[in-house]
Amino acid sequence: MNIANTIFNLLQSGLGGLAAYLAAHVLLCLLPAFFIAGALAALMPKEAITRYLGRDAPKWISYPASALGGFFLAVCSCTIMPLFASIYKKGAGLGPAITFLFVGPAVNILAISFTGVQIGMDIALARVILSMVFGVLIGLLMAWFFRKDDAAHAEEANNNNMFAAKSTIPGRTIVFFLLLLGTLLAGTLQIGLFRNVFFEFTVPGSWPSNLQNFLDSLIPPDPSLGIEGVSVHGLFLIILLILIGVFAIKGFKDLYEGFSTWTYITLGLITLTLIAASFSVMTTEAGLEIGFNGRLIAETLLLAGAWWMMAKKFEESQRQEWLWETWRFVKQIIPLLLVGVFAASIARALIPAVWIQTLAGRNTIWANLAGVIFGVFMYFPTLVEVPVAQTFLSLGMHRGPLLAYLLADPELSLQSILITNSVIGKKKTAVYVILVAIFSTLAGLIFGWFV
Repeated sequence: MNIANTIFNLLQSGLGGLAAYLAAHVLLCLLPAFFIAGALAALMPKEAITRYLGRDAPKWISYPASALGGFFLAVCSCTIMPLFASIYKKGAGLGPAITFLFVGPAVNILAISFTGVQIGMDIALARVILSMVFGVLIGLLMAWFFRKDDAAHAEEANNNNMFAAKSTIPGRTIVFFLLLLGTLLAGTLQIGLFRNVFFEFTVPGSWPSNLQNFLDSLIPPDPSLGIEGVSVHGLFLIILLILIGVFAIKGFKDLYEGFSTWTYITLGLITLTLIAASFSVMTTEAGLEIGFNGRLIAETLLLAGAWWMMAKKFEESQRQEWLWETWRFVKQIIPLLLVGVFAASIARALIPAVWIQTLAGRNTIWANLAGVIFGVFMYFPTLVEVPVAQTFLSLGMHRGPLLAYLLADPELSLQSILITNSVIGKKKTAVYVILVAIFSTLAGLIFGWFV
């Protein structure tokens, strides 16, 4: 009986973590990232990538560009993965691509600002500086270790486009990218402009409260484990996500033969889902409060602009290639991401909280390495990892190992390792994981000496 209860609790933790992740983090963060990645692969001239991030680009240009690109574009590790896969496929050198992969989720604007507010600016600034420095070092080492493979990758990228040097980025492509990037930022930035509610109404009834109580009993929220629970709004969004997956299988299957009714239904569902996710929705005793906020207005205008641009300013073949590349990234990354989140949710339920204080209560090499290992098995998305780190701190974790955890958490999570492996292969992924573990441990140790 105890074994059965244990298995049930672990499954509940895994499914609960997965459901909360899908409801809270995939929509306004990951969906736009996939569209951006697809556009990078389909619409961006190869030379535009290789000129600044290619193997033969000057290192003083390629590596700072990689670090700054991650700083401005990424929202969390799940967002950076399709972008990393896209620029590497397009011809970026291994070193700059790895720097982009490492720096992006560690120092993005949202993570740093939230870290500074919740934990302290000392951790936030250390996260920025050490991430960028060590990200460049890791990229340089990866490029040197695999210089032969990198040369072959660069040659293949050049052979695929003999006339890339003459390529320029059309203005319509730049505008389209800005619109897609705008949907990503508008959906994720937690600022008053987007969060403020301008008008709201209440759908009366007791059913929202009853449904919320049922969801809480099914997936109990547990902040200490990073399980946010699933709201009524989140349940509706998960249903829409499932519908998108069902229709996309048929709608995106034969894109090069032309857009079908299923394709338009899928795109319509994606648009509906992003807009629905933008509403401010609260469950109260009086019913369901639905608010119109700045995020909703911004997402609606940006999506309308992006769809208009794609319909009017691009050729049919370009539209087909963009959606095909987007779908290819979804098929490559989403299954691994779901498996990784589910496994990590189970793993973190198995780790007793007392281990945190015992293993990471002092600033030693082993304590910082323990912080890195926590990052592997206790992955939390941005906006969740910071409160969890705050919990670790309250339980007695030293600030050095805490920084090591924050650096390793987005890089060495199970799903990130699986996806990185699918992009660059087992050998490179293994070396990358070892380097990240070493440098994250070193970063925590160095920071711990000063605090």
